[in-house]
Amino acid sequence: MFEWITGLVESSGYIGIALLMLLENVFPPIPSELIMPLAGFTAARGQLGLVGVIVAGGIGSLAGGLLWYGIGRWLGLERLKRLAARHGRWLTLSPSDLDDAQAFFTRHGGKAVLFGRLVPGVRTLISVPAGIVAMPLPAFLLWSGLGTFVWTALLAGAGYLLQSQYETVSAWLGPVSNVIVGAIVLYYLYRVVTFRPEGGRPKGA
Repeated sequence: MFEWITGLVESSGYIGIALLMLLENVFPPIPSELIMPLAGFTAARGQLGLVGVIVAGGIGSLAGGLLWYGIGRWLGLERLKRLAARHGRWLTLSPSDLDDAQAFFTRHGGKAVLFGRLVPGVRTLISVPAGIVAMPLPAFLLWSGLGTFVWTALLAGAGYLLQSQYETVSAWLGPVSNVIVGAIVLYYLYRVVTFRPEGGRPKGA
């Protein structure tokens, strides 16, 4: 994968970076932790501009987040509630959990999207609940855009400063990302095992 990413960045420039970051949001095994430091290193060699690299990466990543936001809007809260009533264990959600999530996003949606876009493994997922609870599109674009461009700027800047040592960034962030994703998977399995339908919960729970 490293050689493929390297070849695409070198041959396609800004368009290639934007495309890779779009794919990274749609197909998470393509890691931004490798794409953006490599793009920053390419800028350091004078083949691309650092600002252009950050903008291209941010646009591609934001487009991917917008795709998942659209899927969440299409799914909608009421449809998801019906699914939760039938398949709550596998979704690890009950209809009342979704009401709580809607209330949370009403109060803290901007901060949740902003910081979610900075966390590996959560960066893509945070767009879905934002769409499901119908977070206003301008607000989603604002907060998601801020988080996205901060993330791409940090990675590209690290690659630019480290130059030939840019692989150090991906070597460090890669294991951290794997730990976060692993923790998310374990938490999901825990939720599946311990899930109790609303009708089977203690009164007042």
